Amino acid sequence: MTTEFYSYQPTKGHELPHDPIPALIGPRPIGWISTSDKQGRTNLAPYSFFNIFNYSPPILVFSSVGKKDTVTNAIETGEFVYNLATRALGEQVNISSASLQAGESEFPLTGLTTLPSTLIAPPRIAQTPVSMECVVTQYQQLKRADGSLLDTWMVMGEVVMVHINQQVLEQGEYNTAQQQPLLRAGGPADYFWIEEQQKLQMYRPK
Repeated sequence: MTTEFYSYQPTKGHELPHDPIPALIGPRPIGWISTSDKQGRTNLAPYSFFNIFNYSPPILVFSSVGKKDTVTNAIETGEFVYNLATRALGEQVNISSASLQAGESEFPLTGLTTLPSTLIAPPRIAQTPVSMECVVTQYQQLKRADGSLLDTWMVMGEVVMVHINQQVLEQGEYNTAQQQPLLRAGGPADYFWIEEQQKLQMYRPK
């Protein structure tokens, strides 16, 4: 029996109700990024184009469609904070994605409070169990295959300080599933989270 595929070129459109690629590459972790501008005004925004790209030192990367305040602040000050987006904080994550005037902080809108960072200026979210202070190492504007520039910006940062709420450590171990990290996938409003019963352990071959 021959397998049939739905095939299309992204540059010519998918002709489906929603772009399937965000669902095909998923779920994706959310980089909940807090920054400060040169005047000290805070900003908070979630980015689902986000991940960790190195062990030692840890390098976090997020990408923004459009050069938004988060990107501008990170580039100009060289600093940002990653905050863990959890299921319990899902509503605040969503609210922080609102489009505000430049320089206007999302923190009052979300009702979240801040804690001072240790080594950098941008604050971290007090209500999240995990935050990581990052110093920008690289940034670049993305390009198409033909070399033309996109209005999409990628920012990389080295983690210089990690904060973990001691209440979530059990005998010194951090349980990822217990915090139910919020993940982005599917259509325009679809989110997921992981739970312990979904765990599958597979060790690398020696």
